[in-house]
Amino acid sequence: MQIRPILAALRRHRLATLLIGLEIALACAVLCNACFLIANRVQDIHVQSGVDEASLASLKINGYEDSQSVDINARVTASLRAIPGVQSVSVLNSIPFGERRGTAGVATDAEGKHFGGVIELYLGGPGSAEALGLHVVAGRALQAGDYQPFSGVFPSSASILMTRELAEHLWPGADPLGKSIWMDKWRYQVVGVIDHLVVPDPGMRGDAAKGWSVFVPGQPGPMLSGNYLIKAASADIQRVLRDAREIITKAVPDAVLDQQGTQTVSDLRETFFQQDRVMTGMLVGVIVALLMVTALGIVGLASFWVQQRRKQIGIRRAIGATRQDILSYFQTENFLIVTGGIALGMVMAFGLNLVLMKFYELPRLPLFYLPVGAVVLWALGQLAVLGPALRAAAVPPVVATRSV
Repeated sequence: MQIRPILAALRRHRLATLLIGLEIALACAVLCNACFLIANRVQDIHVQSGVDEASLASLKINGYEDSQSVDINARVTASLRAIPGVQSVSVLNSIPFGERRGTAGVATDAEGKHFGGVIELYLGGPGSAEALGLHVVAGRALQAGDYQPFSGVFPSSASILMTRELAEHLWPGADPLGKSIWMDKWRYQVVGVIDHLVVPDPGMRGDAAKGWSVFVPGQPGPMLSGNYLIKAASADIQRVLRDAREIITKAVPDAVLDQQGTQTVSDLRETFFQQDRVMTGMLVGVIVALLMVTALGIVGLASFWVQQRRKQIGIRRAIGATRQDILSYFQTENFLIVTGGIALGMVMAFGLNLVLMKFYELPRLPLFYLPVGAVVLWALGQLAVLGPALRAAAVPPVVATRSV
């Protein structure tokens, strides 16, 4: 199949060719970026938390004075531990996929000259690290003596566990054990490295910062109360949480149970990513609608050209062109139009990605999305033109010549 006759024919239909090319370019730009957004959303939805989600629940109460916190903690933990099936109850300020209550900027030096970034501090009482299921991969686990009373928002000094991601970010290629991070004058020394612990709001701070977490031990008190971590067997956790809701209103009638903050960790994940799932569905709908419109445009243009070229098709058939020759002509013509649209669409895809990076803090579009989008559009173009091309190839020479 010679390309020059096809290009000459397209030059005689510049406007129609340009419109279809622009439609394909727009489809390419939107398709690549929408697939990238979907992939990011799906990755966020399936993020690993680093905790034993199936066996954990969070219970939150408020509405009491700070002076009551010690008594409240004692009554709540005693009541929850009495529930059949409960394996442990501990106090923890934050939980993955729940409210964030320990976000802070840290430095790697006492003077604050080397800013390390914004991290999440999980402040927990005795038993909370074990209940979460944190896996220490280097150094040591926390010991009973590490849990000290404190009077500020956080302890002024403590031995902490740090995630491997955060340690590599703060001290690339170096051993983090024994090193310290600083929040103003508060110093925390790393005694153990844990495999992973996601921040409460993964996806909100970018992929790199999802695991920038530390676990800070402290004794429950005025600044560590009202938020409780319940551990039970995965088969019992829903029933245990139902019992906990009923018991807690009797155990601490002077406090208010926060229903939104009282959920299993699995339910917290489900609620946290609800908007992401809705957005993913909307993006899939946009892609399907856009591809359908593009396919209909190709079908319409090809059908119009087949009708317009019946005389030429008949003449070609009369002088020896086979059905395969006619079919190949229209498929090659479509391939050239789609290829031109894809070339422009790749430039538009990067332009659209730059806009998304500026206003929505998305990462740069990986290059491999471009060939994927190109293959999809090439396949779509060939499928869309197949029907009109087959009708053109079926035109008998005698019928075409009688229309002269």
